[in-house]
Amino acid sequence: MFSKAIYAARRKQLAELLKGQKGIAVFIGNAEAPAQYKDNCYKFRQDSTWLYYFGIDEPRFAATIDLETGEETLYADDVSIDDIIWMGPQPSVASRAAEIGVAASAPYSKLDLVVSAAIVKGRPVHTIPPSRYYNTLKLQSLGIDKPSEALIRAIIKMRLVKQPEEIVEIDAAGVLGQKMHTVARKGIRPGRIEQEIVGEMEGVTLAEGWGISFATILTQHGEVFHNHGHDFPIVPGKLMVVDAGAESNSHYASDFTRTYPTSGKYTAKQRDIYQTVYECHELAFSLIKPGVAYRDVHLASCRHMLENLKELGLVKGDLDDMMELGIAGLFMPHGLGHNMGLDVHDMEDLGEDLVGYDDDQKRIRQLGIGSLRMARRLQPGNVITDEPGIYFIPDLIALWKKNGTDKGHVNYSKLEEGYLDFGGIRLEDDVLVTEDGARRTGGTRLPASPDEVEAAMAADKA
Repeated sequence: MFSKAIYAARRKQLAELLKGQKGIAVFIGNAEAPAQYKDNCYKFRQDSTWLYYFGIDEPRFAATIDLETGEETLYADDVSIDDIIWMGPQPSVASRAAEIGVAASAPYSKLDLVVSAAIVKGRPVHTIPPSRYYNTLKLQSLGIDKPSEALIRAIIKMRLVKQPEEIVEIDAAGVLGQKMHTVARKGIRPGRIEQEIVGEMEGVTLAEGWGISFATILTQHGEVFHNHGHDFPIVPGKLMVVDAGAESNSHYASDFTRTYPTSGKYTAKQRDIYQTVYECHELAFSLIKPGVAYRDVHLASCRHMLENLKELGLVKGDLDDMMELGIAGLFMPHGLGHNMGLDVHDMEDLGEDLVGYDDDQKRIRQLGIGSLRMARRLQPGNVITDEPGIYFIPDLIALWKKNGTDKGHVNYSKLEEGYLDFGGIRLEDDVLVTEDGARRTGGTRLPASPDEVEAAMAADKA
């Protein structure tokens, strides 16, 4: 947890952003969720918005803020002797409230009465969209069926810009994530089962942090974006995409991707494609600075990709026409990046467009850029991912060919001759927008250029 002053200041700022709003704001922390039976639960993870404003990393807490009087109340139950037998003595709810600067506390059941009283009086009840089943049911039981856009927008405004203490935690999560990736790279040897490497990677995050920040992607089928199967032996000559991140004990996330040659060296064809992805990666980073719309960075990376693919004979024609048609989407059907913070896809539970788009921006309905999660004009304190990729997806290629989607710009014969079994390549770093540009988060950057990757893998074997 951060200091009491930090949580109090955040709630004060939130109240100021909501000045003029009537009623109460309700915050519901997560509860434990049984895995097979009541007493055997999934690993507990607290709601991130709750963590941001209240910090208590325990289940079954809630809070209200009266937007008219400023009164704050924490709701939870003190433990009974039966609880103490199993859990040991626990801090009182009143003492937990004092730790975060909340003056009043009450039993958890009191929340229902407070909300009911507000509704009866016609006072608005402001909540955010629930992401957990328990929270959904709890809001329904309280008679709340619509989230508050005013509250959502205020939270997004605050959490988009990371505070200095958050940046320290994000860097720490980055160091841990880089460590798990280094373990993965060193573990790549033909004949090993992918699961062995995943276990070694995730062991690092559990030994030094909360665990993984999302389900690990480690696959020799990089053309499948979210391939979570790890039961294949490592085959010489393939490409291994490793997309994984760590979550620190304070719950800040990291997210990195590297693509390794399983034999330690890229083939000529692999190097050509890898070099293009690397150049797009570096270009994107060079363009990141305050005032720049991240959608424009995405488009610049796509244009450079098409330039290189044209030189390789995989696409043809005028670049402006290809950009207008969205030809890059055939090779990179995802967006360039997303927001990072307390969640690996920070705040997307609050609404992807509200989080990732300025009010004067509209999502472009086109493969690739249509999946761009972060398009906003950048400002200091934003933390985003820079993750271009190139993928050769046989079913998608066949569909575009059948439908003529490319309008003659794709060289299908060359793709079919040598790329349908290629797989995919992705590179990803986490980036902090600074006052005059950007810097990558974490510690020493993971090897990224093709030469750096091959040199690191050679050193790993030495």
